[in-house]
Amino acid sequence: MTDPATVPEDQVSPKTAAALRAAMARLFDGRPQRTDGRLTKENLYKEAQVSRATMNRAHAILAEWDSRIAATGKTTPGEAKRDAAIDDLKKRLAKKTKECTLLENKLKAAHTAIAALFHDNEALRQQLDKDVSATVTPIRQRGPRQRR
Repeated sequence: MTDPATVPEDQVSPKTAAALRAAMARLFDGRPQRTDGRLTKENLYKEAQVSRATMNRAHAILAEWDSRIAATGKTTPGEAKRDAAIDDLKKRLAKKTKECTLLENKLKAAHTAIAALFHDNEALRQQLDKDVSATVTPIRQRGPRQRR
């Protein structure tokens, strides 16, 4: 927190100061009632149901807000949990993408090998057909059938 001697006095009523402090506590605890829960000054005055000008006159509360934001960052516990889940999902997606790329490369290699084997098989069949037709000789010449 900041030194109270350097912070000017609040120019708001005790009721308004209590509302702002309660709103600040709800926002930092991740239990907003009137806003989306982001840690912004706009959400602070909306959560406290005061005007922005009124909030700006609460110097001590704003100094406390700024020091807590500096200490904790601008993420709520819910946002931190969401960000962690997003990071985990990004890592899992990268891993799966890498696996898919490896499998796709294996599939392309198998496709190439199968195509090469197919062409070799066709060439061997043609060679076999030539060899068989060269070694087989008919027993007799067939001509037109004669009637008896």
